[in-house]
Amino acid sequence: MSSLGTRVRRAAMVGLTAAALTGLLGASAAAAPFEATAPAALTSTTDVYIKDVTADVGVQPHNLNPLWASPDIKVCPNPTECAVSQNPVVGVTNYIFVKLRNPGPYGSGVGTGTLQVYRTTPGGGAVWPTHWTQIGAAYVTVNPGVTTVIIPWTGVPGPGHFCLLARWVSATDPMTIDGPDISLNTRYNNNVAWRNVDSVQLGAGQTTPAGRPFAIGNSLRVPSRNEVVFNAAEPLQAIGGRVVVDLGPELFERWRAGGAVGNGVRPIGRTQVEIVEPTRASLGNLLLNPGERVQFSLLFTAEVASDREIAFNVTQFGPDTSGAKSTDLGGVQYLISAAKR
Repeated sequence: MSSLGTRVRRAAMVGLTAAALTGLLGASAAAAPFEATAPAALTSTTDVYIKDVTADVGVQPHNLNPLWASPDIKVCPNPTECAVSQNPVVGVTNYIFVKLRNPGPYGSGVGTGTLQVYRTTPGGGAVWPTHWTQIGAAYVTVNPGVTTVIIPWTGVPGPGHFCLLARWVSATDPMTIDGPDISLNTRYNNNVAWRNVDSVQLGAGQTTPAGRPFAIGNSLRVPSRNEVVFNAAEPLQAIGGRVVVDLGPELFERWRAGGAVGNGVRPIGRTQVEIVEPTRASLGNLLLNPGERVQFSLLFTAEVASDREIAFNVTQFGPDTSGAKSTDLGGVQYLISAAKR
């Protein structure tokens, strides 16, 4: 491995260690946060990577966003790669295509290892490995260039909406950290990638909303306060779009007890709030217990037909195990379209 690669990896670990110490100093010994663990060796001889975003060239860590929309992970209904990733079909075999790229900036040569693919409920704060279920794995030899690996996904459970995680595990290309925060693992390891993209195809004027699950979690050993931010690439009103967040009785009560902190939202029922700001809104001061992950629902409707997709991002922000007070803990990009009934 080049001396440049060694310096970058070691610099990444130094930065992470300093941040972790900052977090530890701010908590009592009895309530210390989880610590990300590093392998004994920080060097590698090979470097296979998976893109987090289109501009990703394998540098770790990086500041590219969103972390959770990897273009190198794709779901298709059959073993022939589709042009655009699709929502999995419940109850049948689907296929996950993952692109492994060789070499990255920290090694060279043929890489050998195991590609592992996992799933969890869409959203943020999924603790690794507690909240993740393995879909499949394959032992792979990765020659220079791009190798596409197909992982069959049998018996997809309902409702068919998931976050996906791909991990390249290799003795000659170790993880720099492998802690409970998927966001940190993804940013600091070029052999970890994450995809949370969901197509929401609505019927214009349809009164029954399309529902999607979303979960927020806390990887710390102490309670944490979190925010959920809603961003649209353009106003959903362009298709008469409406988004209602059903927090459920317990999370709604926590939001209310925390001061009902929010922007661009309004309560509309005993457990629901409506997103009224066209392009940005938020729900804040949401209390989560240590290690907890709580699910709520997003309800989408549209009144006007449209031949284009509108990207609507939902992201959890909160503290992580590095000591950061508010960072991207994960989210989902919903691609919303409305067809004529």
